[in-house]
Amino acid sequence: MKILITQETDWLKRNPHQQHHLAEMMALRGHEIRVIDYEILWKKQGRKELYSNREVFPNVSKIHDKASVTVIRPGIIKILGLDYLSLLFSHRKEIKRQFNEFKPDVVICFGILNSYLVSRMSKVPFIYYWIDVLHELIPFSPLRFIGKFLERRTLKKASRVLVINEKLREYVLSMGSSPQNTAVLGAGIDLKRYNMKVDGSKIREQYGIEKEDIVLFFMGWLYKFSGLQEVAQKMHGYKRYKLLIVGDGDAYEDLQSLPQEQIILAGRKPYEDIPSYIAASDICLLPANPREKIMQNIVPIKMYEYMAMGKPVATTKLLAVMMEFGKYNGVVYADSSENIFSICNSMVFNGSREEQGLIARRFVRNRSWRKITDAFETVIENVIKESNNERTLG
Repeated sequence: MKILITQETDWLKRNPHQQHHLAEMMALRGHEIRVIDYEILWKKQGRKELYSNREVFPNVSKIHDKASVTVIRPGIIKILGLDYLSLLFSHRKEIKRQFNEFKPDVVICFGILNSYLVSRMSKVPFIYYWIDVLHELIPFSPLRFIGKFLERRTLKKASRVLVINEKLREYVLSMGSSPQNTAVLGAGIDLKRYNMKVDGSKIREQYGIEKEDIVLFFMGWLYKFSGLQEVAQKMHGYKRYKLLIVGDGDAYEDLQSLPQEQIILAGRKPYEDIPSYIAASDICLLPANPREKIMQNIVPIKMYEYMAMGKPVATTKLLAVMMEFGKYNGVVYADSSENIFSICNSMVFNGSREEQGLIARRFVRNRSWRKITDAFETVIENVIKESNNERTLG
């Protein structure tokens, strides 16, 4: 099959998400994958230029060396405010071009504007895949209403709507998605890469972590609401603890300004190195502010990866996370970011840390990417078949 994926974030520089895993797994099965992306980090990491030209990146792989994905990046005007406006025109042109040249069998849409553009063209069946409530991530709050409006329109026109968890399914149904047309296709885990046999001793040695030290671990984009500053402040003075953070983002400089005796800011690391960092830890964290809107309906993939490594997870009471994992499954909940360290300390003090980690591993051991990709492939085949039947009858 020929599969076109659209999104409004950076395929190359952002950490692997649901779409990266599924795209590469499908590529390994012989399907041809093209991605239209957007250089969202141009203000901080892009080339200094007024306008960027269209670029094509062939043979891209972020996870599996033998996977091959073609990434197409339409040009944009690199002026704040005009970047998204220019995206509307350049991506519309690119989508039309791909319809004419690539002739995809199906389009998988992950963004807002791109998804709406695809829905308006109605050339091929399209699947609208939700892994976030994207309009809540729009930096300029008055534009969130427009983003939500476009999402509603697109949901009603989609050939199929997929969501990554049950809470997100509830949300898209409230937005007007048809119950018969909406299904949950959750995150998976590479159980060969993420397992309890991975050795983290070299990482501990590299950062001067002693055998008796307790390592609290976080990885991912460092949002202001990530809750890591609160954890660091509460942990300060408990000399046995270290906070190991892999990633970068908006809160990086704020974390640098804190006393560094117990904080290890490792920065971004290659995907293949991540299991060793998790193995070097004792407890993994998701300490995000539970009042933050964007966190209410998502379950980050890293939760499954933490648990597959046999690590207990300390998280705030995020609605989607609680619905996904429930109680007594290796996930321990705190009312606030400020209370995360307290529940970590309790696990260490009462000796339940290792037991909770084993429970976590058992809970996710059947969530392989192979099974998730099997289901994804079946959904795509059914959508294409339904579309062909409609054309025949029409």
